[in-house]
Amino acid sequence: MKITKMTLYTVPPRWLFLEMETDEGITGWGEPVVEGRASVVKTAVEDFSQYLLGKDPLLIEDHWQAMYRGGFYRGGPEIMSAIAGIDQALWDIKGKYYNAPVYELLGGKCRDKLKIYSWVGGDRPSDVVAGAKALFDSGCTAIKLNGTDEMHYIDSFEKILAVSERIALVRKEFGYKMDIGVDFHGRVHKSMAKVLAKELDQYHLMFIEEPVMAENNEALREIVKHTSTPVATGERMFSRWDFKNLLVDGYVDIIQPDVSHAGGISEVKKIIAMAEAFDVAAAPHCPLGPIALAACIQVDACCPNAFIQEQSLGIHYNQGGQDLLDYLADKSVFNFDNGFIQIPKGPGLGIEINKEKVLEAAAIGHNWKNPLWRNYDGTIAEW
Repeated sequence: MKITKMTLYTVPPRWLFLEMETDEGITGWGEPVVEGRASVVKTAVEDFSQYLLGKDPLLIEDHWQAMYRGGFYRGGPEIMSAIAGIDQALWDIKGKYYNAPVYELLGGKCRDKLKIYSWVGGDRPSDVVAGAKALFDSGCTAIKLNGTDEMHYIDSFEKILAVSERIALVRKEFGYKMDIGVDFHGRVHKSMAKVLAKELDQYHLMFIEEPVMAENNEALREIVKHTSTPVATGERMFSRWDFKNLLVDGYVDIIQPDVSHAGGISEVKKIIAMAEAFDVAAAPHCPLGPIALAACIQVDACCPNAFIQEQSLGIHYNQGGQDLLDYLADKSVFNFDNGFIQIPKGPGLGIEINKEKVLEAAAIGHNWKNPLWRNYDGTIAEW
């Protein structure tokens, strides 16, 4: 079997899909994208296609090594996301070739169902109780929300109280029937992250996410002194080498590699297995499209330390555009009940893409960019 064609589709609201075709009629799908840099990743995939066309798609590990080690300069979000989407498509083909879900080829599933969580409140969190109630009524038992908007290196305690009051409202409404994760989103610098982490400890959260930017992970050794809440990070880390020191240092409780950013199914399975050796849990990052979510579920199915999965059905980025289910032939595959989804049994990634819908959406395309925020004094703020 040979790879004969690789086609990329830029589709709303902010995704990039890869269709990989073979001479035996088996087609695989991947989602190689960096939010806000889809065009850059598209170029990287096209560059890798020069190597891949004509190759046997079943040789996944060899192709991964060739793409990663074949370039003198390696790593980073765009390159690793290109590799990730290609890797997903290769696994989709291999699963379909053997008529088995990807997780069967990775050792078989170790769970029957998977806990999920949903986003609420948007980039500037508001109406979180109403949003959480709608999700709870739909069968969701865990949520995540952004903690704060702009936060300067040293900022007013009033902003800390605003975060605390929002969480208090959710706790008052649901008690502990709803698990809550709070995403600092790298918006909070070390000094204020310590203050915020300490203030939120009283709410017994599921986790606090990305208390500082990944390049400042050494600050976690101070932040963990101020909280007993599990600390999660990793969405902006792109390979097992990026995660190595984080795990060795021991200041993280949950890693969040992204299957569309951190080298794909092949690499994220290895990263999560590394974390297991350090007694660290995994909750893969995925505010993306249906292919990325399907790839995450395949990895989660066979990783015992993956305890929950982010998913973006109805997330604020998708409102007014396309949502995950719009691109699927069978929209029931991501149904969840009482906070869990079932592990899919279909071959490959376990989903069937609605090609007609993809073509229609690609004719519209997108040029999504994240907002540029500024602090009260005009300095650039972390988004």
